Amino acid sequence: MIKPLERLVDDKIRASLGNETRLLSLLPLAGDASSRRYYRAFLDGPKVPRSVVVMELAGSSLPLSSEELAIFSEPPRELPFLNLHRFLTQLGVRVPRLFGHWVEDGILLLEDLGDLCLWDAVQGLSTVETVRWYEKAIEQLLLIQVQGTRMKDDSCIAFKQRFDFRLYMWEFEHFVKYGLEKREKKIGPKEKELLTKSFIESAQRLDSQPPCLNHRDYHSWNLMVHNGEVAVIDFQDALLAPPQYDLASLLNDRETDRLIPPDSEDHLLRYYLQKRAQMGEGGVNADEFFEIYLLSAVQRDFKVVGRFYYLDLVKAKPGYKKYIPPTLRRLKRNLQRLPQLTKLIPILAEHFEEMR
Repeated sequence: MIKPLERLVDDKIRASLGNETRLLSLLPLAGDASSRRYYRAFLDGPKVPRSVVVMELAGSSLPLSSEELAIFSEPPRELPFLNLHRFLTQLGVRVPRLFGHWVEDGILLLEDLGDLCLWDAVQGLSTVETVRWYEKAIEQLLLIQVQGTRMKDDSCIAFKQRFDFRLYMWEFEHFVKYGLEKREKKIGPKEKELLTKSFIESAQRLDSQPPCLNHRDYHSWNLMVHNGEVAVIDFQDALLAPPQYDLASLLNDRETDRLIPPDSEDHLLRYYLQKRAQMGEGGVNADEFFEIYLLSAVQRDFKVVGRFYYLDLVKAKPGYKKYIPPTLRRLKRNLQRLPQLTKLIPILAEHFEEMR
C-alpha cells in the first residue's frame, strides 16, 4: 500500500518545501513499539535536504497507560508530538526540525537525523569517550527537566499528567499480569501478596517525590547522534515525574549497563548533580537522591519486563524479548542494593532464570 502513500507524501513535500521539490523514493524505516510508522523520503530540488523522515500516524498517539487510566478528562485537542515539539523547541532542546504536519491525513514531515542512535554511536569507543557522549545526553536531559519545569506552560500536555501512585501501580500490575500470570507458571497467592505489598510501598515512596518535567522514555535508542550533537526524539509521552526517572532510564535500559559499568554510572550521577547545581538546583541529599534513583530504575525495569512480554503476547512484536534477560539481571542487581526489596528476589527466581 505504499503507492497511495507516495502520492500523499509527494503532495505534502511540495506544499512544505516548494513545488520544485520532487520525491525520488520512499523507504520504510524500522518502527518502534508504538503503532506509528516511519519512512525516509529521498528528495530532489533546489535548497532542500537530501531526505526527510515521514511519520505516519495511527491510533490516538497517546501512551498505553494514558488510555488505560483515563488520565485526560477529554481527548487532547492537539497531537501530543506537536504540542511537545513546540515546547521543547522553545527550551532549546535539540529535537528534529518540523517541516510540515497534516494530522487529518496522518502525516508529519521531520528532519532526517540519520540512523545513528546513541547506543550504536558508542559501540567500540573507549569508556572515556562513551561517558562523554552520555554527559552530552545528560546536558539535554537537564534542559528538559530544569528549564522545562521553570518554564511551565499550562498549554503543554506534559504538565497535565504525572507519575503518581495510580500510574506506578498500573505499571507494577502490568508486570504481574504479563510478566508472570500470562506465562506458563502461575504465581501463588502468598507470593503475589508480598509482591503487591512491596510494590505499594515503592509506589508510595516514589509518589512522594517532588516532580519535574520528564521525557518518560529517555534512553539510548531515543537519542540520535547527528553532527556531533545528541538529538532527542520520541518525546510525545512527556509528563511530570521525579528527576531520577529519566536518569534511570538513560543509564538502565535494555542492555545499557553493558557499556556503563558501575564506576561510570557513579561518575554520570555525580555529573548530573553537578550540572543541576550549576543551573541553580543544588542542595540535594546525595544518599536520598541515589535511593530514589535505584527505586526508579527497579520500578522501570519491572514495567519494561511486563511491557516487552505484552508486546510479544498481545501485539505480536517479539523483537523486544531479547532484552528481557539483561533487564532481569540488572533488576536483580539493583534489588540487591535496596535492602527493603531483596526479599523479592527468591520469589522472582521461581519464574526467571536470570534471578537465580
